[in-house]
Amino acid sequence: MKAKTLLELVTLSSTLYTISKETHLMEKLTALSEQGKDKINDFMSEKVVDENGNEVQFLDKLVLKAHEAKEELEVKIGEMVAAFYEKVNIAHTDQLKGLELKVEQLEKDLALAEARINHLEQKTN
Repeated sequence: MKAKTLLELVTLSSTLYTISKETHLMEKLTALSEQGKDKINDFMSEKVVDENGNEVQFLDKLVLKAHEAKEELEVKIGEMVAAFYEKVNIAHTDQLKGLELKVEQLEKDLALAEARINHLEQKTN
């Protein structure tokens, strides 16, 4: 009898948890849809003018917004890729160029050091 009651309580609590999660999800979706409606209404009421002072038509505004969104997306993707490279410890092209410059400088320094050693050896002979 006690095992059956315990099992029923566990089942009831898991059901309540599932319902609360679904309610939370629905509230979140409702909030997001309200924000989306507000953004669309703001976009529609926004007045954009071109260089001649004429109001830009709706489709032109959409094209402008799409272009802005594309640029923002490219910037965000670049930031995310750089962060990923840093996190995974993969060398970025900027880091590779910096390392190449350091190697070239070290090669020059080594050549100068060899020349000095050769010069000192010739003086002693």
